[in-house]
Amino acid sequence: MSDDFRTQAEADFYKARTKAFTHHLFGLLKPSITDLMPFEEAKRLIHPTNETYRGVTAVPIEKIIGSEGRYRDFNRFFFPKREHLKARWTGIDELQYRDIILPPVVLYEMGGVYFVRDGNHRVSVAKAKRQSFIDAEVISLKSEIKLNPEMSIYDLKLTVIAYEKSRFYAETNYVSVIGADDLNFSEPGRYDTVKEHILVHKYFLNQHIKDEIPFYQALFSWHENVFQPICQAIEAENLLALFPERTTSDLYLFLVAHWDELKRKFGRFVEIEEAAESFKVQAKQARPGSLAYVRTVFCSISKKIENFLAKL
Repeated sequence: MSDDFRTQAEADFYKARTKAFTHHLFGLLKPSITDLMPFEEAKRLIHPTNETYRGVTAVPIEKIIGSEGRYRDFNRFFFPKREHLKARWTGIDELQYRDIILPPVVLYEMGGVYFVRDGNHRVSVAKAKRQSFIDAEVISLKSEIKLNPEMSIYDLKLTVIAYEKSRFYAETNYVSVIGADDLNFSEPGRYDTVKEHILVHKYFLNQHIKDEIPFYQALFSWHENVFQPICQAIEAENLLALFPERTTSDLYLFLVAHWDELKRKFGRFVEIEEAAESFKVQAKQARPGSLAYVRTVFCSISKKIENFLAKL
């Protein structure tokens, strides 16, 4: 009988592997829709505030979308992608045929979905057997951002950006003060950086005014006297053509960092037009479109941004 169980478990494994391969073929044009979501990357994007132990509960398997450490071994539907998973996978499957109760898996809950901390193979076997629920110890990470099971890591990034924009606009009354919706970024964390820029601008404005000006006045002044002139310089040099996946607001941050570097390098005031032209020359030093180009430019830019923000 044990040989029968082992044979059946091996057959189950290869059926699951075939499903993983089939999903891979369908997902070739957009791999992110068939990949498990990496927990650490999702956590870095969301920035949960605290953890709460919820105890053991039955969790819908369809809401388990990621893994802490094994996201490369299984696909989004928890079918095994690699042959070396066979021994562990079939061992668990065989135990189920023997009606042996397995311990609960351990999951993180974040934004309404779940990530496996311990028990990836058990989740995979349960999925292959078309179970709807699995017993799990759940650790909840508090997040204001809600996720859904169909999200890819790219979808999550866009959701985080949209959340940050909505929060920034609400806190600053941006559209009412500026009269435009013109602050859009392609990466998370940029709105907090812009807020720091505005507060620095406010500090300098207050050096020449007896009474402290309100934030909305500093916001308007920053937009008219800093943001817009830099955006105009970006447009004049057609810098967006060099960074097709970035926005004007992204390049505002890049150019501010480069501008600051030039002023320190030359020890004099540098016109924004001169900084934009210099930035363009630097960005075109490597062959556009090549991997070397992307690495060279963005490594340089990232370093400049880090140095600039460290001074604020």
